[in-house]
Amino acid sequence: MPERPNGVVLKTTVGQLTVGSNPTPSAMADAPRLEVDPESARPPFEQVRSQLAGAISSGALAPEDRLPTIRQLAEDLGLAVNTVARAYRELETAGLVETRGRNGTFVVGAPSEARQTAAQVTRDFVAEMHRLGITPAEMLAMLRRELDGEGPARAH
Repeated sequence: MPERPNGVVLKTTVGQLTVGSNPTPSAMADAPRLEVDPESARPPFEQVRSQLAGAISSGALAPEDRLPTIRQLAEDLGLAVNTVARAYRELETAGLVETRGRNGTFVVGAPSEARQTAAQVTRDFVAEMHRLGITPAEMLAMLRRELDGEGPARAH
C-alpha cells in the first residue's frame, strides 16, 4: 500500500496487472500511475476518471487491459469505494471500459469519433446550463422530459 506523504499525493499502478499476476519491476515501471491530489478543486472521482481516460486515449492502457478492482484501487489511493466506483461508472458510460461481472473491469479502447463529439457536446451543454444557473437536478429533469417525449420541443 502506498505511503501517504503528508496526505498530498498518492500513487498506484494500474494497467497490465491482473489478480494473481507477478509483474516484473520493469513492467511496474512502465505501467501508468494515478495521482490524487486532496488539495485539488477537482473532485477525487474526476481526477481518477480523467487520468484513466487519458491513459486509455494515449494507449498507455490498451484494449483488454484489466483495471484493478474498485476496492483495491480505492484502498491504494486512500479513497472511498464509492468514489472509485463513480469514476469507473463514468468511464463505462463513456464507452472506455466495460465490466464483465466477477471477471473485472476491462479497457474497451479509445472512444469513437461520434462518442468524442457527443462528450464534447455534453460538456458544452453542462457549461451553458451552469452559466444559466440551472442545477444538475434541473438539467437531469429537463433531459428526462425530452427523452420521454414530454419536453416543449414535442408539445407542438
